[in-house]
Amino acid sequence: MLDTLIKNVKILDGSGEAAYTGNVGIKDGKICLKNLDDKAIEVIEGKGRYLTPGFIDSHSHGDMVVGKDFARLSKSCQGITTEIAGQCGLSMAPTSREYLEYYQNNLLIAPDAVPKESEHWNDYANFVEYVQAQPKSAHIKIFVGHATLRIAVMGMANRKATEEELSKMKDLLVYAMENGAVGMSTGLIYPPSTYAPTEELIELAKAMKPYNGIYASHMRNESDEVVEAVKETIDIGRQAGVPVFISHHKVLGKNNWGLQKETLRLVDEAAAEGIQVTLDQYPYTRNMTHLNACIPPWYYSDGTKELTKRLADPKVRATIKAEMTNPETKYDNYYLNAGGWSGILITTSPVREAEGLTISEYAKKLDKDEFETFFDLMQESGCYGTAVYSSMCDEDVFDIIKNPNTVVGTDGITQAANEKGHPRAYGSFPRALNYFVKENSILSLEEMVHRMTGLTAERIRIANKGLILEGYDADLVLLDYDHLEDVATYINPLGRAKGIDKVFVDGIVVYEDGKMTGKTPGKYLYHYKK
Repeated sequence: MLDTLIKNVKILDGSGEAAYTGNVGIKDGKICLKNLDDKAIEVIEGKGRYLTPGFIDSHSHGDMVVGKDFARLSKSCQGITTEIAGQCGLSMAPTSREYLEYYQNNLLIAPDAVPKESEHWNDYANFVEYVQAQPKSAHIKIFVGHATLRIAVMGMANRKATEEELSKMKDLLVYAMENGAVGMSTGLIYPPSTYAPTEELIELAKAMKPYNGIYASHMRNESDEVVEAVKETIDIGRQAGVPVFISHHKVLGKNNWGLQKETLRLVDEAAAEGIQVTLDQYPYTRNMTHLNACIPPWYYSDGTKELTKRLADPKVRATIKAEMTNPETKYDNYYLNAGGWSGILITTSPVREAEGLTISEYAKKLDKDEFETFFDLMQESGCYGTAVYSSMCDEDVFDIIKNPNTVVGTDGITQAANEKGHPRAYGSFPRALNYFVKENSILSLEEMVHRMTGLTAERIRIANKGLILEGYDADLVLLDYDHLEDVATYINPLGRAKGIDKVFVDGIVVYEDGKMTGKTPGKYLYHYKK
């Protein structure tokens, strides 16, 4: 007897092929398509609904909040059944006690939210045990962050690694790969990864090749030098012989809009050469990252605490302002990309009264100069906080999703149940269906689901997921497509999508009727296992 039978449902099997009406069974956590009858513990009438494979979040920061109720909700409420975390060079392990403070201050989460167990994560196996012990409503695979590797070996040093230091980083990376890591991610606009030359990244990527490691990169630049950044990323894959993921691919800054035509040409050329390049993308025209990313990265070589102290000096402020307002300053300038302070919305900050306002609005409220308001905010917050930046346009976003190598990711992190973040954390997958299919007819429904399931599983090398096939894992989403609505907005980023009826993970319902069920069948997925 089946555990569950879903009858008369339109099946989008994740392959990109046309939807068809049929029945799908679930038995012992696996999909059953053959020899079905009506004998099941639970029978679900699926008429008027679509059944898809569980959505795979190709770009998540969920390792930082693994096990938290609000983090689980943000994934399950939009149909995510597997997340790929440890992105942008920021992972929770490995650590070193010598540089633990730098590690804590470098993460996207507040330092006091870092688990106490992290001091023991110099042994990556201890970190894996921690993740396995946390309640999870979705499966998780995790990259090793290059910034985390570098901090563990050499702190925030703004210099080239010595041979000995590079060897230590390789050893840590290989050990993580042996314990199931996906590969290595970089965040090359963030310190200390931004201090690393290309050669260092190639050598590290070579070390993970025997474990089928993947190189994922938040590139050195996503604005005026985005073409050069794509070339570097592809060349790392070429030289190391590993697959490449270009993280949250986009073009920032109005003056640079249209450059994706050249970056996509480079991706297509690489594919023709035999280099597997995948782009992940979230379906929004505003990006989000640290608020402190507005400041050039070389100011962080002694850590955020030291920079916080230096910001008390008017001369330091004047120098930073001059660099930020100069288009010739060589860094990915989020201030200019957003068109100035009016395009930068504060989403989280220890200074609560600033949340939900642009820097311009907050300055007006305080009756202060905009730059002085920003510097004061950095001082008061210890350079901590996040912001949403108005930097992209619809046409560029559409071009990128059209490329056959593009998959969907949230780039989402939630730090608290009621935080004001980016709507992508709660709404990326429903929005992709609405924005790209329903509203703008950019892709067919079948192709869009393929980019959210089957293609992602193929590129990340996740066995038995991403497709509705006999014997595959029963990670499934039952949705009311006709009434699907992505509710999360920049004003209400915590809104839960309408139309996600049920979410199954290993055949167990983890979300239904707009609520979590309390079930936590999610697993830590090993990329490589002896």
